[in-house]
Amino acid sequence: MKTDGRWHMAKEAAELYERVVARHILGPWAPSLVDAADLAGGERVLDLACGTGVVTRIAAQRAGPAGRVTGVDLNAGMIGVARSLPAPEGARVEWLEGSALAIPLPDASVDAVLCQQGLQFFPDKALSLREMRRVLDRGGRLALSVWSSTGIYNSAVGEALTRFAGEDTASRFLASRKVPAKEDLERFAVEAGFSDVNVRISRMNIHLPRLDRFVLEHLAGTPVAESIAALAAGSRKNIGASVMRELQRFDDGDGVTYPEEIHVVTARV
Repeated sequence: MKTDGRWHMAKEAAELYERVVARHILGPWAPSLVDAADLAGGERVLDLACGTGVVTRIAAQRAGPAGRVTGVDLNAGMIGVARSLPAPEGARVEWLEGSALAIPLPDASVDAVLCQQGLQFFPDKALSLREMRRVLDRGGRLALSVWSSTGIYNSAVGEALTRFAGEDTASRFLASRKVPAKEDLERFAVEAGFSDVNVRISRMNIHLPRLDRFVLEHLAGTPVAESIAALAAGSRKNIGASVMRELQRFDDGDGVTYPEEIHVVTARV
């Protein structure tokens, strides 16, 4: 099966992903995505493209001891880190390595599917939505999010990478922001057999620590880590300094705070 390798990473990078990306960039959005699924105690939940499990662990707390939560990710490094972290309170979590194009769960086996910032990496998005629909039981819910644009921070990082690391590295970094438009998100869900499909914008102010250090830590937890490590020390320093200058208008005295937005898709079976 053909897969999208733009977000594949080794275990070491996955560990940095958990400490930096999951904590600062994705973590702030995770509770509201779980809220959108309206989870109840005792439910069966799938977190698809779970990464290191930031959404999965919140879902386990919401589902409670009587619930069951499964985290599925194609990347072995991500699943390895997820398994190594302390088990969350609430539902028991099963971590599975698997594809969104062939979810390793039976038909009608879950009450809710969550997917935070994963759809853009699936090589066949329509098929992935049909798979989400397949594993949902009658009355099941979908809550899925993708970025709505490249965004202020990622635009600045992409520009710095183009200048100091090359267009290929910048393109691979920005892969996470190449997302379907609102109309396509609606179409994928409807054609997959979902009803009550809704796509809305959600906004939040995101705080990041001092950028000249944070940017390089962030990049070390992404698929461009090796490319950045191979650069001369001066080039790496220039990347962080360039992003810091570009976002200086968002300085809050302890880093930066800037506006960000996502598309949230909710639907029912």
